[in-house]
Amino acid sequence: MIEQLFGSKTRVKLLQLFYGNPNRSFYVREITRKIDEQINSVRRELANLLSIGIVTSDDTNNRLYYEVNQDFDYYAPLSEIFGGAEPKQGKTTKSAKSGGAVDSLKQLGNVELALYTGQFTRDESTGIDFLLVGDINQTQLDKYITDLEKKEGKEIRYTVMTLSDFKYRDQIKDRFIANVHAAKTQIITDKHNIMSLER
Repeated sequence: MIEQLFGSKTRVKLLQLFYGNPNRSFYVREITRKIDEQINSVRRELANLLSIGIVTSDDTNNRLYYEVNQDFDYYAPLSEIFGGAEPKQGKTTKSAKSGGAVDSLKQLGNVELALYTGQFTRDESTGIDFLLVGDINQTQLDKYITDLEKKEGKEIRYTVMTLSDFKYRDQIKDRFIANVHAAKTQIITDKHNIMSLER
């Protein structure tokens, strides 16, 4: 039904990819691989979404990256349809609440905060790609990272810490934590809204 409403299967898959991954940039071949569609139809639909203003593009290292435009007038309603975001009151938090990603984290233990940054969001200010805060099972984490690296086709730099460590380092204005707050991130889960607290 959504395909009929939005005109094409490729367009719907693109909208699900972009709205399910706000703050994350993708290049054409990566998109084609992730949504399993022909490159020509992906290029055509990207051009459509770009002309409407739903996505933006940016050329980095001779590669054209596409990302959802969070300033688009209808960002919030489209995010509710395609990103699985809860309808929000007041200030919107630009985070990914995709059920699959959150569910897969449950096997790691008690995950209080999980976010992507670095090569996922093209913001290298933190020096990492993935941050996990909570009581984490190291064996399960090793498997999770291996699977993620296989899925993404790249090495993932990650940091793990307990919630008390994170809060302490946040309190003393630790440079790494300050960089995390300032960086472009894609939040997978944030049980205590640590990342949305006013700095």
